[in-house]
Amino acid sequence: MADVKPLVLDVDGTFLKTDMLFECFWAGLGKDPLRVVALSARNLKRPAHLKRDLAAIADLRTDLLPSRPEIKDLAVACLARGREVVLASASDRALVQRLAADHGLSQRVFASDGDTNLKGSAKAKALVAAYGEGGFDYAGDDICDCAIWEKAENALIVGRKRAIEHSLARLGKSATTYPGGWAWRDLLRALRPRQWVRNLLLLLPLLLAQHFSAMSLIMVAAGIVAFSAAASAMYIVNDLLDLEADRLHAIKRLRTFASGAVPIKVGMIASALLGLAGLGLGAALGPGFLAVVMVYMVLSLAYSLRLKRMRWADIAALAALDSSRVIAGAAVAAIAVTGFMLALVVPIFVALASFRRSSELAMADADGDLSRLGYGSADRSKLAALAWLGVAITLLVVLAHGFG
Repeated sequence: MADVKPLVLDVDGTFLKTDMLFECFWAGLGKDPLRVVALSARNLKRPAHLKRDLAAIADLRTDLLPSRPEIKDLAVACLARGREVVLASASDRALVQRLAADHGLSQRVFASDGDTNLKGSAKAKALVAAYGEGGFDYAGDDICDCAIWEKAENALIVGRKRAIEHSLARLGKSATTYPGGWAWRDLLRALRPRQWVRNLLLLLPLLLAQHFSAMSLIMVAAGIVAFSAAASAMYIVNDLLDLEADRLHAIKRLRTFASGAVPIKVGMIASALLGLAGLGLGAALGPGFLAVVMVYMVLSLAYSLRLKRMRWADIAALAALDSSRVIAGAAVAAIAVTGFMLALVVPIFVALASFRRSSELAMADADGDLSRLGYGSADRSKLAALAWLGVAITLLVVLAHGFG
């Protein structure tokens, strides 16, 4: 005989390894940043309105959102026994309905509707009205779900959370626990520590000037730390803006936030702390260095939002980002930025950026399309020519300086 008691699943952090509000925020930011910032500020105290408006802008691909395997398997098993599996979420109704359809779950959903933010006691009230007290089992992951577990027959918890377990014990409820949470190593992976080696470019002005005092080396070392923190903050921002594109990529779909290994909220906090650390240490190292760090962060944001999808402008932006590291090294070591220094590094960074785009085209699909970045197969020869031109200019500068 089929179990007629429905299994009700929370969505954000329970059925999904991500949060649809934050997904909408970052997807919307990539499409219309000024509007999203304005809406967020205006509706900060009206979450249901905010969720509805952001969902309309973002137009999320809910089929790409990472589900939690253990909960998805549970849902599939319940469906196979003829049991109704229902999604109940504080996310916007349109998104929850689409998600339910993607996974073959009940089309009866409980969600925020633009006026009511269906969370905590509001969700509990809606579920009791539909199924009666004790007429459903509920799976959730947050302390606010205790109001729902109190009305449910059985409680299912995602993640080992002592506060929730203690609250349920006081209610006399036993619970089944499923794996959840995130690992620090996954967050570290999102910081892209392998990219920190690029910040050794801060040493280049010392090498060119042959200025190796102990104090200058200490200052540059501190500058490398500051720049690494700032760069990692912007790497996280870039990944959050690219969630959908990464999930469509064979390799990038495994990235920390695209895969749901670490919650978006954790990434946002980490990015903010790293950015503040980079700016704070930058301020301690001097106004010139701080200015370069700030320009780097603003340019990185512009690159992630728009410039990376503009043909040729992205080459200039990548070259400028690497050149800023050299300028930062000069600023922190109190070395003048010379014309020779810029003439040496800028062309080679243009060449490296061009080679990077050319190689991405070569690894793209059969027609060599890289349209999301503004390029097509016809641009490969142009990119190669630009790259070799940059190399040639750098060699000419070195030769001219040597004979000068």
